[in-house]
Amino acid sequence: MRWIWIDKFEKFEVNVAAVAIKNVSLAEDHLHDHFPGFPVMPASLMVEGMAQTAGILVGAARNFQEKVILAKIGRATFSRLVRPGEQIVYAAKISNVNETGAAIEGVISARTTVKGAMVEVPVGQVDMMFSHIDNNMSGMKFPDFNFVFNSQFMALFETYRREIHVELPGG
Repeated sequence: MRWIWIDKFEKFEVNVAAVAIKNVSLAEDHLHDHFPGFPVMPASLMVEGMAQTAGILVGAARNFQEKVILAKIGRATFSRLVRPGEQIVYAAKISNVNETGAAIEGVISARTTVKGAMVEVPVGQVDMMFSHIDNNMSGMKFPDFNFVFNSQFMALFETYRREIHVELPGG
């Protein structure tokens, strides 16, 4: 992953669900262009944040031994903008997983301050499907090297894992 659109996991239950957060800050260059004078987090980057959260959840189901890629976005609807100073919450739930891939139901919300109180408000829904490309139906061959869950990614995931005590299959 060149760009990581999640800051940490708050919950991670292998084969079930994960919750990750992203702090939105004016220090992020992309906000200055989207839109000048009224910065908002682009919906496409929130979809990517959900894909990263869900893809890691799907990868963990098989102990990161298989390459997992986003195969389809079934739905992506947004009802609210996210502004700097707010925190995006990505909640991904596995609705189906098998040897060829997984289906994910995703809910995006934002933590923000309303009248001095911290609240969580709905932002959108993103449903997606992932493919285990090593077990693809077309018979295509991919390199043995796991270019999805590489050593850089695994080192980062270890920091998440230690904070919330994630137990992986066989470990």
